[in-house]
Amino acid sequence: MKAGDGAMTDGSMPLLKKDADGLVAAVIQDDATGDVLMVGYMDDEALRRTATEGRVTFWSRSRQEYWRKGDTSGNIQVPRSIALDCDGDALLIRVDQTGPACHTGARSCFFTPVPVADGSDA
Repeated sequence: MKAGDGAMTDGSMPLLKKDADGLVAAVIQDDATGDVLMVGYMDDEALRRTATEGRVTFWSRSRQEYWRKGDTSGNIQVPRSIALDCDGDALLIRVDQTGPACHTGARSCFFTPVPVADGSDA
């Protein structure tokens, strides 16, 4: 669904499979470049706010409160589209990103490489 299209007016999404805490992972992707920027967690209310208010909102598992990306840093995320994965247990949110997405100041939270085998021994 396109963000702000009014398709989700009651804050719920029946196909969404949430964890025991009522949350799903939300993968945040730059709409222009396709770069994966970060992963956050959402409940129904965070998803409703994101889809209707024009700013990405997450549920903070550590602080137990909602947080809207960029309210303190200025590095806002404007949602452009929201898609549910085939299993219904994750969201892909394409955004227009202002500034870095990572709290470290990096553009993306995914900057630490993990070595992988090349598959030639498989």
